[in-house]
Order: sequence, then structure tokens, then C-alpha cells
Amino acid sequence: MVRNGKRGIFVKNREKTGTVYLVEMALLVAIILILAFTPVGYIRTLGLEITLIVVPVAVGAVTLGPKAGAVLGGIFGITSYIQCFGMSPFGAMLLSINPLFTFLVCVPTRILMGWLTGLFYQAFLKWGSLKRISLPLANLCCPLLNTLFFMGTLTVFFYQSDYVQGIAASLGAKNPLVFILLFVGVNGLVEAAACFVVGSAVSQALKKVIRH
Repeated sequence: MVRNGKRGIFVKNREKTGTVYLVEMALLVAIILILAFTPVGYIRTLGLEITLIVVPVAVGAVTLGPKAGAVLGGIFGITSYIQCFGMSPFGAMLLSINPLFTFLVCVPTRILMGWLTGLFYQAFLKWGSLKRISLPLANLCCPLLNTLFFMGTLTVFFYQSDYVQGIAASLGAKNPLVFILLFVGVNGLVEAAACFVVGSAVSQALKKVIRH
């Protein structure tokens, strides 16, 4: 009887954990969709296009694991691709040049970003000197990976296009590396700062809720 009781408690706790997982996933998916299709998610000003959608992806990857990070990153990527259909001037130009390459720039890169963020967080937890700062460090990795993968594939697939060459010329970039550094500029810094501060705070709060 005691064993059955303990087993019942174990099953109940596991079901509770699964419910919390699904609820948090649903919440983060909803946040991504709201950010993607409202002005809140994409800050477009002074020629800059800064996305804050990396924040819920990072939060999910840290609190729910690499698989959740990959799913959330994929949803982010799909909404990013949808933006190319008239919602983002830059994305629309890429889509007109090559729809397949545009998809590869938008979607697989974000899936990989979310997955790796979760893996990095797990690795940091096992690394003695980084354990205490593993949460903010993982939240910082997410926007950095997003920028790295997005700009990397953008350069590989579109750098030789007349459109990107025109942007490179306007920036004074004479090679792909300089183009990436100049093009990222303020955008990358703001995204990294937002994810580092907001993502870390939200992740810490959610982990406390899940723990209890």
C-alpha cells in the first residue's frame, strides 16, 4: 500500500510537471505571436529593425530545455518568414530575390538558435565557474546566436545580390565581414541587451515558479 501511494504521488507530480510545461509553452508561443504581429515585437526607427522576439525564445530554452527552445525558435522563424510577405521591406526584397534562400535565412537559423541556447545553458550549469551566471549567460547567447546565424546565412546566400551589394556600398563595406559588423551595429547590441536583462529576469522568475 505504501509503495502504491508513493507511486501515485510520483505520477501525480509528473503529470503536474507536464501540465506546467504545456502551460508555459503555450504562454511563450502566445507571446511570440503577439510580438510578431504587433509593433511591439519589431522596433523600426531611424533605419533600424530591432526584434525582441528572441526574449521568449531564450526564456523557453532556459526554463524548458533545448527541445522547447528549438520549437519556439521555429515559431519565431516562421513568423519572421511571414513578415517577408509585405510586412518587412527588407524581408520582402529578399523574398523577391529568392524565396527558398529567404526561408533558410529565417527559419532553420532560429530553430538552431533556440536549441543551442538550451544546450549551452545545460552545459554552463555543469561548468563550475559558470554555474552562478549560467542563466544570464545563456540569455545573452540567444541573441548572439540569432545574429550570427542570420547574418551568416544572409551573407552566404545574398551578399552577391545587387540589393545587398547596394547596402554594403552605402555602409562603405568592402568585404563580407565588414558588412556584417556594420549592418548589425546598434541592432545587435540592443537585442543582446534586451535579452540579457529582460530574459534573465523572466527566466529566473519562471524557474522559481516551476520549482514550487
